[in-house]
Amino acid sequence: MSNEYGADQIQILEGLEAVRKRPGMYIGSTSGRGLHHLVYEIVDNAVDEALAGYCDTIQVFINKDNSITVIDNGRGIPVGINHKSGLPAVEVVFTILHAGGKFGGGGYKVSGGLHGVGASVVNALSDWLEVEIYQGGKIYKQRYEKGHVCYPLKIDGECDKEKTGTKVSFKPDATIFQETTVYEFDVLKQRLREMAFLTKGLKIVLTDLRVEEGEEPIVREFHYEGGIKEFVTYLNRSKTPLYQDILYFEGTKNGVYVEVAMQHNDSYTESSYSFVNNINTPEGGTHLVGFRNALTKTFNDYARNNKLLKESETNLTGDDIREGLTAIVSVKIEDPQFEGQTKQKLGNTEARSAVDNIVSEQLTYFLEQNPTVAKLICEKSILAQRARDAARKARDLTRRKTALEGMSLPGKLADCSDKDPANCEIYIVEGDSAGGSAKTARSRATQAILPLRGKILNVEKARLDKIYANAEIKAMITAFGTGIHEDFDISKLRYHKIIIMTDADVDGAHIATLLLTFIYRFMPELIKQGYVYMAQPPLYKLEKNKKVWYAYSDDELNAILAEVGRDQNNKIQRYKGLGEMDPEQLWETTMDPEKRILLRVTMNEEAESEIDLTFTTLMGDKVEPRREFIEENAKFVKNLDI
Repeated sequence: MSNEYGADQIQILEGLEAVRKRPGMYIGSTSGRGLHHLVYEIVDNAVDEALAGYCDTIQVFINKDNSITVIDNGRGIPVGINHKSGLPAVEVVFTILHAGGKFGGGGYKVSGGLHGVGASVVNALSDWLEVEIYQGGKIYKQRYEKGHVCYPLKIDGECDKEKTGTKVSFKPDATIFQETTVYEFDVLKQRLREMAFLTKGLKIVLTDLRVEEGEEPIVREFHYEGGIKEFVTYLNRSKTPLYQDILYFEGTKNGVYVEVAMQHNDSYTESSYSFVNNINTPEGGTHLVGFRNALTKTFNDYARNNKLLKESETNLTGDDIREGLTAIVSVKIEDPQFEGQTKQKLGNTEARSAVDNIVSEQLTYFLEQNPTVAKLICEKSILAQRARDAARKARDLTRRKTALEGMSLPGKLADCSDKDPANCEIYIVEGDSAGGSAKTARSRATQAILPLRGKILNVEKARLDKIYANAEIKAMITAFGTGIHEDFDISKLRYHKIIIMTDADVDGAHIATLLLTFIYRFMPELIKQGYVYMAQPPLYKLEKNKKVWYAYSDDELNAILAEVGRDQNNKIQRYKGLGEMDPEQLWETTMDPEKRILLRVTMNEEAESEIDLTFTTLMGDKVEPRREFIEENAKFVKNLDI
């Protein structure tokens, strides 16, 4: 074996080979998330045409073979020769990295495709890609396979002289997307709906052709003349708005176009989403900071000037003012500087002052013109401030106790002896009987058990002071060690696996949902970093001739029965609760790291507004949206516990 390391060992990856070699660098991952990202890259290019004012309809088809077709009625990718490369411009776009109309030169004022790698990366990671361009009464066509050109750009027929646009079809390469090459309709639907909200007037039509013979294709059309104002209405549809108006501010400052829509509702959580050139920035950035500064300053000034806050009272904090706020902050900027390749956070300083100026000025004017709405928001903020003070006192009390008692953990927690969080896991178990079994069954070195009594508080309907006063929630906060909300510090997490273990029945599912709602609302980082799991206890125990099998689903039970034979010697037990298992069975089926099944709870940050909406719909006060959700999703239910 040669260990030489000389000049010839340095590899030069030609053309698109680099993308095929390290796809994660360009699309984040080769999981389902990366697979769907390919569609967004092509759709983004069409949306850029819409932002430039040349396209009003985009059609996206999921074809029967899980290939994708995207058609827009923009100007069509240029087909003339690019003199620098000597190739047709369309070929340059699809085969050369960092090529495109997004680097100055007047092609696009603003665009989402910051790195100019979109189309070429999709081409590199596809089994095949075909592009058709409609221009000047002609149809131009070119095909690529695994990024390589199959034939020079050719004229492939004629079309109406007025018709312009681009049609791109591609099939992801299964050797790269080994996890899955199957597109999820709902994932695409959520992202395309978001894009349509952010580009008012643009129509996006998603069609799923993967249906049985004779069935109609599934079609969803997204078209919002009201743009982000309609986005706020959509996000607030499971909540009760505090006032009817949706506050909308827009303007251009320092070359930054700013659009903001907002409305308060009667909930206690903030749902603010920020976008730059239609790209979601889950980690916010300068535009969101500018929005929050404007909000805090303007409302405090208004409350002081109108004597809603007494001189002796402290200023409202941003958290107080944003309680129950749904807001969309969207900026369009010519040269966006993102922190990190994944475009998660905006860094441009001019975006901060632009949003701050426009929102401050227009919000001040709105509040002066609408004193009733202004008073409603201020009153809600003052109530939030009082609740926050009460919560702080409760929190300080627990901290003071902790300091005196030397980090006292909840009495009912059976902790583990290992002190390295990477080795430790905590089981959150419903009820004392299951808790007792789990305490006996566990491996004491690495497994901690925290039994909860009954159902915890539904935090979707409670303020912070109530949450701190709840014994079961307090026990969890203390056991995890991270604190919650603005005190949250993930470096203090005491267990790297938080495992929710509830009964396999309706009550168990409800308790698990309440726990997930609490973690999602107050410690979302635990889910984002992959520390939260659901235990999967078996549904059945099958005994035959002193041999035992466990089945975790009906299908598994049927498979075991097919293997061992169905006769009167079979003893089948359907477990309704963890308490029905003795400690040995619980260890063997649900707690033994060698044999157990754990489901990791994950969240797709790109669809965060949809996740937020789902929690509100299912856990909030309004019945109507919940009924609609159940009716819409009933057909997907597999195990119904009646």
